Amino acid sequence: MIRTRLQEEAFLNAGTKIIFKDRINNKEEAFHYEKGLVDFVAFLAEGKTPVSNIVSGKKEEGDIAVDFALQYVNSYSENIYAFANSIKNEEGGVHLVGFRSAITRAINDFIKRFNLLKGEEKISGDDIREGLTAAIHVRLPNPQFEGQTKTKLGNSEVKGIVDSIVYDNFKEWMEMHPDEGKRIAHKVISAMEAREAAKKAKDLIRRKSVFESSILPGKLADCATKDAEKAELFIVEGESAGGSAKQGRDRETQAILPLKGKILNIEKATMEKLLKNEEIKNIILTLGTGFSDEYDPAKLRYHKIIIMTDADVDGSHIMTLLLTLYFRYFRQLLDNGYIYVAMPPLYKIKKGKNELYAYNDEEKDKLLKEIGEGADVQRYKGLGEMNPEQLWNTTMNPETRKLKQITIDDAAKADILFNILMGEEVEPRRKYIEEHALEVKELDI
Repeated sequence: MIRTRLQEEAFLNAGTKIIFKDRINNKEEAFHYEKGLVDFVAFLAEGKTPVSNIVSGKKEEGDIAVDFALQYVNSYSENIYAFANSIKNEEGGVHLVGFRSAITRAINDFIKRFNLLKGEEKISGDDIREGLTAAIHVRLPNPQFEGQTKTKLGNSEVKGIVDSIVYDNFKEWMEMHPDEGKRIAHKVISAMEAREAAKKAKDLIRRKSVFESSILPGKLADCATKDAEKAELFIVEGESAGGSAKQGRDRETQAILPLKGKILNIEKATMEKLLKNEEIKNIILTLGTGFSDEYDPAKLRYHKIIIMTDADVDGSHIMTLLLTLYFRYFRQLLDNGYIYVAMPPLYKIKKGKNELYAYNDEEKDKLLKEIGEGADVQRYKGLGEMNPEQLWNTTMNPETRKLKQITIDDAAKADILFNILMGEEVEPRRKYIEEHALEVKELDI
């Protein structure tokens, strides 16, 4: 947390050098960014294919100073960081509203000037978000924040000032760089067309959620309780393991949703493709919240959502695909600590009538020493090898199971890592694997 905060300060104060010394791990880092927010956007866009170069601007109006940088990349999500007086505003505020409004107006003007869009359609604020990576920082006297945590800026006069400065700067840049401007415009137009197609698919899901609320996905074995705080949803890899989980579960509090194969990699997919994917639709309907900007926490049906996959490479891949989905479209689930990963055992050790389970090699070696020779060791290849009783005792029983809660300590780094590992670009992924290969301890986990 301290390291991230110091790095942000170096980005926000161009040219400042901040040295971070970690005396526990005997490491030292120097944060020094001559281009400030331009370097920050480059950092955020790492691993993504650029659609444009980085656009930046800095201007003072009265006693309010505005500094921003932005870049469009070949991505389907928005990544904007807003700051006021060096304080990160997690919930945005008036400066972010003004920033988005300016970008939308400038792009609409550019599209109209070059006649790039036929018909009466206009680009919306939602359309300009796709692939937009940006940082906006305002400095002002007497900032007014909403809430004790200072997560949202409320000074009404800031919105118009940011809107004017960003609009003038960005519009002029696009006029001076028409080729890049057209690439941005075409990306935004594609986002608009995809949004219209996705709206139809979204409406279908919304109709099912509202008018057919009693009809949940056929594969879902729901729990009896309607108390979300007590309810658990196990998202299980494979029909075989799903069958065992349905038989072995606590029917009062545990629901089971089996997945058939691997879900869509949403890091490489449009909203339209996402909403046509049957497995993802089943997840959305089961959770009950809607998703992305329509997420309603009050409708969440389970406060423990547990990913239960095989402890092998395919299982890890499915887990990563699910975490990518949650990170991009159900971020609140991660922020609130509702996402968990089940930890099934790797080994069953049997001697006589006794059966013991080990969750890693160290536990296996320790148990073998304790019970002596003559023990039979079975390495599980997947959850489907366990019968319902074994699956309950080792992986699902709250009294004996092991769960790993998934949290986000550093959203910017998480965003970069998801793009490197799950995105279109191969070279950053290859480089990452080469640099970190020796750190791998359990390849199958």
